[in-house]
Amino acid sequence: MARETVLESLAGGVLRLTLNRPAQKNAFNSVQWRELRDALAQARASDPVRVVLLTGAGGAFSAGQDLSEMAQSTTAPAGGEHPFGAFIDELCRFDKPLVAAVNGVAVGIGLTILLHCDFVYVAEGARLRAPFVTLGVVPEAASSYLLPLVIGWRGAQELLFGDGWLTPARAAELGLAHRVCAPAELLAVAEEKCAGLAALPPEALRHTKRLLLATRDAQVRAARAAEDEAFRVRVGSPENLEAVRAFFEKRPPDFAKLSRS
Repeated sequence: MARETVLESLAGGVLRLTLNRPAQKNAFNSVQWRELRDALAQARASDPVRVVLLTGAGGAFSAGQDLSEMAQSTTAPAGGEHPFGAFIDELCRFDKPLVAAVNGVAVGIGLTILLHCDFVYVAEGARLRAPFVTLGVVPEAASSYLLPLVIGWRGAQELLFGDGWLTPARAAELGLAHRVCAPAELLAVAEEKCAGLAALPPEALRHTKRLLLATRDAQVRAARAAEDEAFRVRVGSPENLEAVRAFFEKRPPDFAKLSRS
């Protein structure tokens, strides 16, 4: 089935999924949440698919949540009928190798999705950021647990409490990325890893990944439940509304004024 926001290409057991909202730097809207969820679910159920390679179109990986949708919403991304929760459900249960080729900006879910990938390759010049606090919200996709697990407590604080960009070199130093590549070589390097994974015994590989996922399943579930509850409080809060307004007005947010009002 053809999808609007996720392009698919299968060769040699490797399914390449390309986020395809280049004009929005592949920021996620409701359609893209659903289409990537469905693409992963179908890949998991398809015997010809051994490995999935995730990348972005147009020189960006993903700019995160489409803030134009967030500005119209007063409910948490993971609550109610919003497709974020179902997407993360599928991402957490995905038991085939998932490889990321980060070809440009990776913000919000563009960064936290990497915690669910088995191998992460980042192009020189890419920029990564987790701007949850600066948007007046909290981490998502179980990143409040997975970030300290993957990059350590201090690294997680550096990323979540800061307002700056993480360079590819720093991402690799922290352990968020496996390797930094020249932009022209990124996909070739990622595809070489995918080909090697596709050549392994597929059921043994899936069984092994399931065992690895099982070691953190309870903690991931607990983190997601806590994050979802926090999002219900934070989305639509005065801080969140000020952050989103400031973004669209192209000005720094003024959180101090909230305490004066």
